[in-house]
Amino acid sequence: MSVHQYPQRQRPDDQPSGGRPYEPYAPSEPNAPYEPHAAYEPNAPYEPYGAQPHQDQRYGAQPFEPFRQEAPRTPPPPPGGSGRRGRSQGPKRSRRAVWISAALAVVLLAGGGFGAWKAGWFSGDGDPVSFGKTPPPAADAGAPGGGQSAKPSGDPDVQLPTGPKADFKQTGSLDDGTKIAKTRLTGAKSGFTGDVWVWAPKEYDDPKYAKSAFPVMIALPGGNGFPSNYWSDRSLGLQKAISEGAQAGTSLPFVLIMPVLNPDEKNYYDGSDIPGQPKMGTWIADDIPDFARANFRTYKSRDGWAFMGSSSGAFVGLKQVLQHPDRFKAVIASGGEIVPDSPLWKGDTKLMDENNPRKLAQKLLDTKGPEVYVNFQLGTKEKDRARMEKFQAEFGKGPIKVTIRDIQNGEHNGWHYVRGMKEGSLEWISKAMKGPKPAEG
Repeated sequence: MSVHQYPQRQRPDDQPSGGRPYEPYAPSEPNAPYEPHAAYEPNAPYEPYGAQPHQDQRYGAQPFEPFRQEAPRTPPPPPGGSGRRGRSQGPKRSRRAVWISAALAVVLLAGGGFGAWKAGWFSGDGDPVSFGKTPPPAADAGAPGGGQSAKPSGDPDVQLPTGPKADFKQTGSLDDGTKIAKTRLTGAKSGFTGDVWVWAPKEYDDPKYAKSAFPVMIALPGGNGFPSNYWSDRSLGLQKAISEGAQAGTSLPFVLIMPVLNPDEKNYYDGSDIPGQPKMGTWIADDIPDFARANFRTYKSRDGWAFMGSSSGAFVGLKQVLQHPDRFKAVIASGGEIVPDSPLWKGDTKLMDENNPRKLAQKLLDTKGPEVYVNFQLGTKEKDRARMEKFQAEFGKGPIKVTIRDIQNGEHNGWHYVRGMKEGSLEWISKAMKGPKPAEG
């Protein structure tokens, strides 16, 4: 099989402002003609997205200015030193100077307090965050290692946090008081170390759900996917969409897990274990779910596990669901790819086939299950709908349930993909998943 059956090209990914574009892999055969993706129109030149983090600039949109998450600031130390025993260690000040300083502080707080809050002084960013404030049931002394009871709510599918508990720091907050937080994770199975952001809906701390599990949605970004995951930016509205959907009864209250997608800014890794490279497939398929189970009340069955992603993140989410249908049940794939095309494969078609959603879908059809749910989202101003229609026609049968959602006037950006989720994709995926159950009475 020739390398050109997997053309190496730039992804139409949204790229961070000022970031470096991906460098497509140069075919190893000298002077070999470039073979475009089968879904493209014949002889039509490839036009890569020239995108900012969540905005395709082909349509004249303004550059994206990301929500600034500045490092937390702390007020300067007392003028006279630490004062550990209540006595100033510095030179004495006159009473008049003290009163002037106090008055100035009041004026600054009154006139500039909002600016200080915006800068992060009073936002709480950087503060420790814990999830699940309701104390869990007592440990079962008879369980291996003194673990918690396996049936806290009478539902054998519920799994309490296994630990160890991660050290979370706040990176943002919503108006309803819920927190977005970040930690650093070294994957026990992949060996890769990267940042992970998390968010839990307010229902998670509601006492009536204290013994219930919650569905997990692993949210994957496009573009570089490193060193941040743009779904952790509240300005995109993903967390708010889930909160409002839960209140309206159109969405389950998902716990969001938002890991980095790639180990560097230079390449994309197709969410796969490419030989000689960091094991990003194991990171996504094993370490991230294990991390979620360690810190949150989750379901043991695949009914509580789903993906969502945009662009290259959509490809990875789709691939993971088809590659591990025993672990994950559904995916919302927005504006994404359907075949692997990382330059790091270097023509290894055998391994590429093992990570190709088309090949994986055919295998799932041949084995007759289990059922998985795929929801493609695409803005009407984007290209390549035909690619999704072809996938649906070939594989959207038997155990593979495929839908395509058009986002009217939608472009290749996160805001429009969240709008599509609010308009129906969240409700669609919620019907396929298992939600939390409140305590009786």
